[in-house]
Amino acid sequence: MLNLSSPRFLRSMVWLDAATGLLLGTLHLALPDRLAVWFGLPAALLQASGLLLLGFAGLAITIARGQPLPRGLLWCLVGGNVLWAAASLALWAGPLLAPTLLGQGYLLVHAVAVAGLAELQWWAARRPTGMAAA
Repeated sequence: MLNLSSPRFLRSMVWLDAATGLLLGTLHLALPDRLAVWFGLPAALLQASGLLLLGFAGLAITIARGQPLPRGLLWCLVGGNVLWAAASLALWAGPLLAPTLLGQGYLLVHAVAVAGLAELQWWAARRPTGMAAA
């Protein structure tokens, strides 16, 4: 069972956010042309998202290293995750792009995973114990 009020849980979720942002940001920047072919997404979009992911990962690292976790920055992280999930869904369902089946899967999994992470962070952050001792 998840203990959402645990200070370790919240910090772990922020570190997970940082790690996935670093991984995906690096991937988007290192292989934009190949990913563009596989996903059916513009290479420029993948490069821009790679830069955003690395910046977001930097924010998450700053938050995760804070003693205690900086509350205002944490809420920015949660809000950014919600916006990122919404943007991924918009790209998946919208008429502007025609992603491949692999690209559609990538966008959908990305949206669901980021939304889930945002929800876990939100639940943990609103617990007084999770914020005070984190």
